Amino acid sequence: MPSRRLAFAAPLLAASFLLVSCADMPNKPQAQVADSADYESNNDPFESVNRVIFDVNDFLDRLLFKPIAGLYRATVPPPVRDRIADIVSNMGEPVTFANNLLQGEFNRAGVTLERFAINTTVGVGGSFEVANEWKLYKQVGDFGQTLYVWGIGDTPYLVLPLLGPSNIRDAIGMGVDSAMSPWQYLARIRSRGTRDKLDISYFGADGITRREQNIEGLDALRAGSLDFYAQMRSVMRQYRNKQLGIKGSEQQMPKFEDYE
Repeated sequence: MPSRRLAFAAPLLAASFLLVSCADMPNKPQAQVADSADYESNNDPFESVNRVIFDVNDFLDRLLFKPIAGLYRATVPPPVRDRIADIVSNMGEPVTFANNLLQGEFNRAGVTLERFAINTTVGVGGSFEVANEWKLYKQVGDFGQTLYVWGIGDTPYLVLPLLGPSNIRDAIGMGVDSAMSPWQYLARIRSRGTRDKLDISYFGADGITRREQNIEGLDALRAGSLDFYAQMRSVMRQYRNKQLGIKGSEQQMPKFEDYE
């Protein structure tokens, strides 16, 4: 799995590369869209490049990531998987809290702070999701969402190497979120080696957990798609719009557990 530095750099480099290369690319993808309105709604001027990256990601997923997730499910008991998922989720709360504040969502920030305090203490370092029992439910908050609240609307669709479907705004937001996470700075107090181990452990656990939770959802999406790329683009845009509170994003789709 990529280190935190790669997770920070990859979205920014990919976004910068595609912005620069935009001038040299055709206005429409090679597979011409019959309806220009559909083409505009897809907002995918980099489709030819995106499809190549998507195919590589899909190949690696089928070759490596899905089998690892399946092995993880088969060998790790559900209670242990739940504990790992809760710890990873709790570690993301400080970034959610910061973004809630940046968005002016002080009530959500308060809930997030309470959740983090309760789950870290009563929940034994985040091993148990106790806050839900107190009706303090997990909030959404990332820097891509913050940029949206600040007025940056939809941006061209982007498929990132390994990291998957996104767009330019959210790719930049992903990099900022990675830099905002406090854990890397706390680990750095001890040694660089400690920070690297934390990076590998966190991203490894996060990636395997998310992939395991979405085995059936992605299989159903792949099996039911004439064009897996286009279907994934549509589903992920609906999913993201729902997170952003954009109306019209409540269509029926396979269930995804916060999968990027």
